[in-house]
Amino acid sequence: MGKGVALIIGASGGIGSAVADLVERGGRFSAVMRASRKPRNEADLQVDITNQQSVAALADTVAKQSEPLRLVFDATGYLHGDKGGPERSWSAMEPEALAHQFAINAIGPALLMKHLLPLLSDTEKAVFATLSAKVGSISDNRLGGWYGYRAAKAALNQLVRTAAIELARKNPHAICLALHPGTVETPLSAPFAKSGVRLQTPVQSAAAMLGVIDGASVELTGQLVTYDGHIVPF
Repeated sequence: MGKGVALIIGASGGIGSAVADLVERGGRFSAVMRASRKPRNEADLQVDITNQQSVAALADTVAKQSEPLRLVFDATGYLHGDKGGPERSWSAMEPEALAHQFAINAIGPALLMKHLLPLLSDTEKAVFATLSAKVGSISDNRLGGWYGYRAAKAALNQLVRTAAIELARKNPHAICLALHPGTVETPLSAPFAKSGVRLQTPVQSAAAMLGVIDGASVELTGQLVTYDGHIVPF
């Protein structure tokens, strides 16, 4: 990808900060904008993806840039925290926890697509990528459990596929992807890392996903793709 603006959302997190750092070091974009709910420094933008006004304000800021928007990387997500974590049984499902999973993992990225997809360059390759998860694949579900997270990521995959279809009609140069980052050494996945599962550093995962983005053609739009380039069936 050539010059233009890159926007990294969730840039204060492990994967997001690694993506932003690598994109900056690559020097292939004229501007790299970082946004997160809790920015690390004054130069970063603040955004709450669960608040449409906040997302719209971020889009307005991006639209004012002199260069076209060429890359959006959404590294936001929620697996566990003060709103609960993965459920092992249906008996553990709670409405508030389920709603929070959907708010962060599906509705938030949907708002980002609503406000940022129209800004993607329509004269050269541009990519919107959002972090999903292989466990969001319905056909790949063999173990059960993790009701809220699985369902929210499955919803995100459908949102990406649906948005990609509309995007292809309006902007033939643009690509909309869901990316599976693998198991990454971050606070998000640390409690659930299993022996025998390949662990990556945030930099390794970020570099691999950026490689997927760099090599992606419009034929890949609307797919769930792993960090090593494999398409995951929905």
